[in-house]
Amino acid sequence: MPDRAPKNKAERDVNAVRLLPFFAGGIAGVALFANRVLTPVLTESQARSDVVGTIAAAVLILVGLLWQRIQPVPPDAVELNGKPGLAIDENLPEALQIELAWATHLLLTNTVTKSVAIYLDGKTLLRRGILSDVETVTPGAIVNRVLNLKKPVYLVKLALYPGRIEFNYFPDNTQGIICQPLGDRGVLLLGANVPRSYTRKDEKWIAGIADKLAESFERLVPLADAANTAQT
Repeated sequence: MPDRAPKNKAERDVNAVRLLPFFAGGIAGVALFANRVLTPVLTESQARSDVVGTIAAAVLILVGLLWQRIQPVPPDAVELNGKPGLAIDENLPEALQIELAWATHLLLTNTVTKSVAIYLDGKTLLRRGILSDVETVTPGAIVNRVLNLKKPVYLVKLALYPGRIEFNYFPDNTQGIICQPLGDRGVLLLGANVPRSYTRKDEKWIAGIADKLAESFERLVPLADAANTAQT
């Protein structure tokens, strides 16, 4: 079983807030019961107050239970089995190397992404983040589908997919992967350490970055030059 990383403070705070209505309702209910038992003479006004208080306590308990069902605890992150690294094709123009470094930095610091790889024109141009010992991207069925259809694929929980073995250039306990096409020539590969972690907003943002990188490849690495680079 993969090692589980401890929950951060924000997650613990969220869980505590979700339990507040349940405990508040329980404490209120116990207090009302104790007050009713210890009161020797019950007045009409107190009886009405007890009814209102009992209803309020029941509502609080119900809200607490509903929050537990509607807002499930998010899945835990894992410590990926790999080493941090950065490898970039030095044959690329310097301007493109800088752009790739900046784009991947944004992905690693602003999303749950922990590993990045860029595959273009049959060659691995970049690997960054937490990586395995495999240094090249070898497209399998999933990546080839993305290359052929030019449509992204999001594997929300990698352990459920038999074809996950093709992503051996990422740590073996990677939890989720996005394969985002780079125009007609390549694919941007992102690995996360939490399953079901990318939001719709993340996916749109990643698609925008991929479109920008695809434009830069077309402008700075024409197809003929890329073919010559891949042969060297």
